Amino acid sequence: MTGLALGWRQGVLEFKQFLRTRESFVFTLLFPVLLLVIFGAVFSFEIAPGIRFTQYFIAGMLAAGLLAVGFQNLAIQIPIERDRGVLKRLRGTPMPPWVYFAGKVLMVLGAAVLVTAVLLSFGVLLYDLRVPDAAGWLTLAWVTALGLTACTLLGIAFSSVPRSGRSAPAVVTPVSLVLQFISGVFFVYTSLPPWMQQVAAVFPLKWMAQGMRSVFLPASYAAEEPAGSWELDRVALVLAAWCVAGLVLCLLTFRWTTRRDG
Repeated sequence: MTGLALGWRQGVLEFKQFLRTRESFVFTLLFPVLLLVIFGAVFSFEIAPGIRFTQYFIAGMLAAGLLAVGFQNLAIQIPIERDRGVLKRLRGTPMPPWVYFAGKVLMVLGAAVLVTAVLLSFGVLLYDLRVPDAAGWLTLAWVTALGLTACTLLGIAFSSVPRSGRSAPAVVTPVSLVLQFISGVFFVYTSLPPWMQQVAAVFPLKWMAQGMRSVFLPASYAAEEPAGSWELDRVALVLAAWCVAGLVLCLLTFRWTTRRDG
C-alpha cells in the first residue's frame, strides 16, 4: 500500500471513530447547534441597522466550530490515545509517523466540513444569514483553511500539556471557552473591555471570527469593527503566523509516550 493510500485509510478510520465517539460528536457538532438555537431564541435584537445579533453570533460560531474540531478535539483526543498506549504501539510499527498525523488532519477536515455545513444551513434557513457572493466564498475558503490549519497544529502541540487523558477535558475545555468569550463569539467584540480585546487579538480565534463576519455580514458593518474595516490582510497575516508557530510548537513538544514512560 502506498503512503497516500495509508494516509487516506487512516483518515477514514479516524473520521469513523469521531462519528462513533459520543462525547466528540456531541460537543463538536451538536453543542454549537444547541448554542445557536438558544442564543437565537433569546437574543434577537439589532446590533446595527438591519443586522441582528443572531447573524453576528452565527459568524462567530462558525469560527468557534473550527476551533472545536481542530484545537479542542485533538488536544483532548491525543492525550487519551497516548495514555492508552495507542501512540506508543503505533510508533513501534513500520507505519511512517506522518500517516498518523495525516489521519488526524483528514478527520479534522471532514468534521470541519460537517460542522460548517450544519451551522450554515441553520443560519440561512432560520436566521436569515446572508448567502455570500463569489468573493465571499473565496474569503470563507482561505479564512477556513488558515484558521483550521492553525487550530489543528495548536491542538496537536497543546496535547502535550495535560498530564493524562483523564485530565485533558478539564485542561483544554476552559481554554477553548475563555477564547470564545473574549474573541467576539458570544458577545459583540467592541463591547468588551479594551484590555480583553487586546488579549484576544493575540490569539487566532478573534481573527477567524472577524474574517467570518466579513463574509456573512453586510459591508456596512465593517465600520463597527475596532479598526473601522475588516482588516482581511491582517487576518491572513496573523493566521499564517499562528500556522508557523503551531508547526514549530508541534515539532518541539509532541510526545509519543506519557511522562511516566519517559
